[in-house]
Amino acid sequence: MKTITVLLAEDHTMVREGLVALLALERDITVVGEAENGREAVALAAKLKPGVVVMDIAMPLLNGMEATRQILLAAPGTRVLILSAHSDDAYLEQVMTLGAAGFIIKQSAAHILPEAIRAVHEGQSFYSPTISRRLHQHQQHARDHGGSGARLTSREREVLQLIAEGKANKETADELHISIKTVEKHRQNFKN
Repeated sequence: MKTITVLLAEDHTMVREGLVALLALERDITVVGEAENGREAVALAAKLKPGVVVMDIAMPLLNGMEATRQILLAAPGTRVLILSAHSDDAYLEQVMTLGAAGFIIKQSAAHILPEAIRAVHEGQSFYSPTISRRLHQHQQHARDHGGSGARLTSREREVLQLIAEGKANKETADELHISIKTVEKHRQNFKN
């Protein structure tokens, strides 16, 4: 069994220690580092090159969004999984644009975190069930009401489908054999 190495980036000590204890119960997951601020998370990710970084959004010194962007540049093989109490659409859109592999809310059941870590480590995207349902509802609403979905090109519909499935920009680009910039442009067009 291959071990998944994890870096936890969470500024609340009690929460971080709880996550370490939770993940210690998993035989295939090992926490190799802990960061209490965004800058420390970036430095540790570059040094340790973990398989997965579990990143809180609200981090001191460097917020989780910017830390995620820097981690993906410094350790391209590392996947970032956002763990946050905030789950509004603006955060979700930013996370998807940055290329994070998933987003789970802290209100999720404890078993969701190891499942999410395994999924993103295997190259999949993972979203909390409530977020996944919301993405699906947005997509369904657009189709049902002739919103932007009615005017989309075939390629744009493919991109939108992969986004709804939780694919990150890089995964979408790879799957459709297009550039990440093209995926980002399509995402921007969806907002207009």
